[in-house]
Amino acid sequence: MSALSQATFVASVGKLDQLPPEGVPELVFAGRSNVGKSSAINALAKRRRLAFVSKTPGRTQTINFYDLGEHGRLVDLPGYGYARVPQEVRAQWDALIGGYLKARASLAAVVVIMDARRPFEPQDVAMLEWIAPLGVRLLILLSKCDKLSRAESQAALSAARLKLAARGLGGEVRLFSSLTGEGVDAARQLLESWLRDAGRAVGNKRPPVKGI
Repeated sequence: MSALSQATFVASVGKLDQLPPEGVPELVFAGRSNVGKSSAINALAKRRRLAFVSKTPGRTQTINFYDLGEHGRLVDLPGYGYARVPQEVRAQWDALIGGYLKARASLAAVVVIMDARRPFEPQDVAMLEWIAPLGVRLLILLSKCDKLSRAESQAALSAARLKLAARGLGGEVRLFSSLTGEGVDAARQLLESWLRDAGRAVGNKRPPVKGI
């Protein structure tokens, strides 16, 4: 059984002092409101309703944690960049998301979902600026690539890779469609390999067990 398919809901957190204890590697998902983040999580986990797909963009205002058993945790951040959300709510999201990313030592990797038709929107760039100093692995999934022709998809992929490199950020960029399944299996395999690597690193840092 794959690590992501073991995901079970743990908690929804609206304040930093409610974060669950650290210790296991955390795989974080971020993306603009209505970009297809919940659908991507469900596809990767081989589940239909693990992450709730809301018809109201900007509705989720909490960080949702999912247990992956011995492999770690999956963390779903609130969608960002929805214009109709009041400024005070956006400020709360910024404080919550930024505070989590800066304070969490257990981060293993961050997955940023971008619309293949409109990648690197200003809010996406702001998210990448938050991620850059963390030194964690990064995967950008260009979602809804099924809305583009094959030539358009490849052009979007090449352009996104150039934009990422221009910002001096290492990371992977992949085409992705939760509708057709394009890129789903490959992304799942990559993320699970990163979780395994992070798990081994955590294990190597643990002090040896003393004999009785």
